Amino acid sequence: MRALCWNGVNNLSVETVDDPELLNPHDVILAVKLTTTCGSDLHFIDGYLLGMREGDVFGHEFMGEVIETGREVTKIKVGDRVVVPSFIGCDRCWYCEHELYACCDTTNPNAELQQPVLGYPSGGIYGYTYEFGGYAGSHAQYIRVPFGDTNCFPIPGDVTDEQALFLSDAVPTGFMGADFCDVSGGDTVAVWGAGGVGLMAARSSLLLGAERAIVIDRYPERLALARDGFGLETIDYSSVDSVQEMLREMTGGRGPDACIDAVGMEGHSTGVQQVYDRAKQLLRMETDRASALRQAILACRKGGVVSVLGVYGLTDKFPMGVLTNKGLTLKTSQQHGQRYMKRLFDYVEQGDLDPAKLITHDLPLEEGVRAYDMFKNKQDNCIRVALRP
Repeated sequence: MRALCWNGVNNLSVETVDDPELLNPHDVILAVKLTTTCGSDLHFIDGYLLGMREGDVFGHEFMGEVIETGREVTKIKVGDRVVVPSFIGCDRCWYCEHELYACCDTTNPNAELQQPVLGYPSGGIYGYTYEFGGYAGSHAQYIRVPFGDTNCFPIPGDVTDEQALFLSDAVPTGFMGADFCDVSGGDTVAVWGAGGVGLMAARSSLLLGAERAIVIDRYPERLALARDGFGLETIDYSSVDSVQEMLREMTGGRGPDACIDAVGMEGHSTGVQQVYDRAKQLLRMETDRASALRQAILACRKGGVVSVLGVYGLTDKFPMGVLTNKGLTLKTSQQHGQRYMKRLFDYVEQGDLDPAKLITHDLPLEEGVRAYDMFKNKQDNCIRVALRP
């Protein structure tokens, strides 16, 4: 089959690789119909996350059609059109029983690589380093899905492929971030980052009852989509002296009730902070440019919630004293997509959410290298590229 492979830092290529096979009786093989670029992939493409090997197929956000099932698969059948959450659950361990699917105790076969750093390993994820399981990713014609009955969700007939695609990762990640904020009527939620996850987090905040959702970014096309596509307020941080002061003004001096970081370790800021963080990251003296995280903590009102969705490694200058003295609650996780899937399907079917608006480019998988170049470098107003194997 054809697949998009990682061959080294900033070195991608479309190659012919072996087709996946059923390895366990609970496995499912999917013909991938749609997969998409994700900002999380940029961290290992740029060399800030280790654990990829030459020739690895990457990608973790996808939907497709079931073409083969293992003998223990009972709920999913050949021909089903399904979407698959990016983190893999087993539905049998303590964590899955408590709907903490990204913390699954079963699905990461390389747990020993994570344990020294995390204390306890996370669950597995498709196409995202050997520390996270070493699974082949979704930027391919076919993919193996372990525990098919747990991880494959049949798509309702009136939900399009393009809408379903983002229910794999961007939508449940954003929705989980908003869910962490415990929003109620009258609340204001501020979201750093107007990529796919940030836009879904902000829109989800309104669906969960927030009165206002404010998105902070600097790219005009992203801010326009936030306003015109999802009904959100926006701040262009490159055109204001202080995001914190702007948020203070917009909230009557109190600050947002909750703040969501949907940026992560390659954040961009302005002034001395950006120069300092970028220099330390380039010298590998820190892994993270955590400007969005620091801003979110400083901007949040006293007693509020900071929800972190961005991917981080070892963060320098973490303002722990601010969290303590302001009485903030910090909530974070990789996404538990299986927990939210039915609810998200309902929002899409009712017309309350249309994640297909995230797609700005639609290309064949053979153009995957060009897709990531556009996506990474924000060329041609690119927000998300849908890739068709």
